[in-house]
Amino acid sequence: MNEIRLTDRKRLAIITAAAAQFRANGFEATSMDKIALEAGVSKRTVYNHFPSKEELFTETVVQLFERSASLLELPYRSDAGLREQLTELVRLKMRSLADQDFLDLARVAISEAIHAPERALPIFARLNEREEGVTAWIRAAQADGRLKPGDPAFAATMLQGQIKAFAFWPQVAMGAAPLAPAQQAPVIEAAVSMFLSYFGAEQ
Repeated sequence: MNEIRLTDRKRLAIITAAAAQFRANGFEATSMDKIALEAGVSKRTVYNHFPSKEELFTETVVQLFERSASLLELPYRSDAGLREQLTELVRLKMRSLADQDFLDLARVAISEAIHAPERALPIFARLNEREEGVTAWIRAAQADGRLKPGDPAFAATMLQGQIKAFAFWPQVAMGAAPLAPAQQAPVIEAAVSMFLSYFGAEQ
């Protein structure tokens, strides 16, 4: 058991060190040697956990995303209003996108997508698989007859796309500051209203 815990600690140390290195230096300028040095482990240990720098980079981005996405585990409630629930869900989404570590690594990942698409595709494929919290909520609301039937992933993408247009892409592409609460409020209200006007079930 102690050996397992030590292995887990080393893996976490590697991912933490990798995040720092990739954020500071980008993908190309980061080496497994630097990551091993910062993590306080041998290079062999790094390769035992991650066979390549590409796999380590993917896992680092995904881990940071999952840390933020865990905020989105908001279960659907049939006894609460749709607007109330959606407003809270979108507010949580805003918080998850404001994680500076994730934004920094997302910037590196997008840069890689431009220069080496084959390297970045696995990252975005795994992120899409994990962006499930909003989709699950929409699926449950559809099953309850309160949202129109259809592809819940499509509806979730439409909703989250409106949020990302204000609270993700400007920060990643142009270094804009995260939205202050006063700036978030009208974005949340408009996104929820537009979503319900199109996807809300007819009364």
